[in-house]
Amino acid sequence: MEQVIKLTEQEIQQLTQLQSQQDEFVLKFGQLEYQLQNLELQKEKLIEQLEQSKELEMQIANQLNEKYGDGVINLQEGTFSKQ
Repeated sequence: MEQVIKLTEQEIQQLTQLQSQQDEFVLKFGQLEYQLQNLELQKEKLIEQLEQSKELEMQIANQLNEKYGDGVINLQEGTFSKQ
C-alpha cells in the first residue's frame, strides 16, 4: 500500500518559488536568444552593406585610376596629385 505524506506549507512554498524561478529563467533565456538572433541578423545585414560599400569603393578607385593614373586624392581640398 502506498503511503502518502503531506508536505508542509514551507516545503510547498519553497518548491513553488523554485518552480517560478525556473520558469522565469526559461522565459529570460528565450528572450535573450530572440535578441541574439535579431542582433545576428543585423550583423549579417551590416556585413552585406560593408561588402557593397567596399565594392563601390573599388569601382570608384578603378575609375579614378583609369582617368587620372596613380596618385593621391585630398578630399578636403578636392585635389588629385600624380605620383
